[in-house]
Amino acid sequence: MNYKAKALVHKGTPRIAVYFEKNAALIARIKTFEDARWSASKQYWHLPDTAANRLHFKLPLAHTLVPNAEGIASIETFKRYLLSKRYSPNTINTYSDALKSFLTFCNTKALKDINNQDVIAYNNDYILKNKFSSSFQNQTVNAIKLFFKIVKETSIETDKIHRPKREKVLPNVLSKEEVFKILDATKNLKHRTLLALVYSAGLRISEALEMKPKDIDSIRMLIHVKNAKGKKDRYTLLSEKVLLLLREYYMVYKPKEYLFEGQFGGMYSSRSAQIVLKKAAERAGIKKSITLHTLRHSFATHLLESGTDLRYIQDLLGHSSPKTTMIYTHVSNDSLKKIKNPFDV
Repeated sequence: MNYKAKALVHKGTPRIAVYFEKNAALIARIKTFEDARWSASKQYWHLPDTAANRLHFKLPLAHTLVPNAEGIASIETFKRYLLSKRYSPNTINTYSDALKSFLTFCNTKALKDINNQDVIAYNNDYILKNKFSSSFQNQTVNAIKLFFKIVKETSIETDKIHRPKREKVLPNVLSKEEVFKILDATKNLKHRTLLALVYSAGLRISEALEMKPKDIDSIRMLIHVKNAKGKKDRYTLLSEKVLLLLREYYMVYKPKEYLFEGQFGGMYSSRSAQIVLKKAAERAGIKKSITLHTLRHSFATHLLESGTDLRYIQDLLGHSSPKTTMIYTHVSNDSLKKIKNPFDV
């Protein structure tokens, strides 16, 4: 495999970038690695920065990348605990990786000797020094707090571990006109149906891809979203126009298990869906930086601008806290339109 690899920070998270000339066989091989992703903007594949991946790509394995024996055993115990509590596979992986990052930083200490000062040192000397994102820091703090709550002998006072102040970043939102430009530019029936469903129901992409035909309730005009984030079920809206699109799509593609399936069956991939959106946005002349989650943000913002009560929007999106939904009040420009600019008076 003719390639170059290096450790770097990608969107605030430690990753390993792999560079090689376009080759179908190499692309197939890189896709076999867990969480391998292609960055169209950076033009490289990137993977989690783990000891195993460093060894595979012949990158130096610094001592800080390996927890001590007690730490390794504790991470496995922590995984089993999370599994017993029915945490999702994504959360288990995220928390385990975050804990591993912290325990490798403290690998010269026994678990019982790790204290709150070590958490502060980790935040300052590792996370902030490497300019990792506040969301990465928050995930790590969550993992540390949860882990040390179940450790019997510890010097850590979990109630004194504080989460970082969240960055107040407003989500990107498309106008209704821009959404329909993207849909009009999507000629493939499956792709257009998927994007229309994500927008019209305010779905997370994982929810759309895990959906099954029986989850579409055309009698009540609702969509049953099952086992969503936080292991919660909810109902969201089914658009009449999207129902017609779904019926046309179903007649042509005849999905067997999942509503949207790959070329050879099984669940359609989120990476493929993101590529579909990116190409459609380019054809539609949309210059904004958008992701599939932008469609969900746009759904919520457009509902708010049409006068829908914030509480209903919270339920449709499946937010646990109204504070999460409140961010759309800062994105909506409906109220701002009514303000007369003094320059124009």
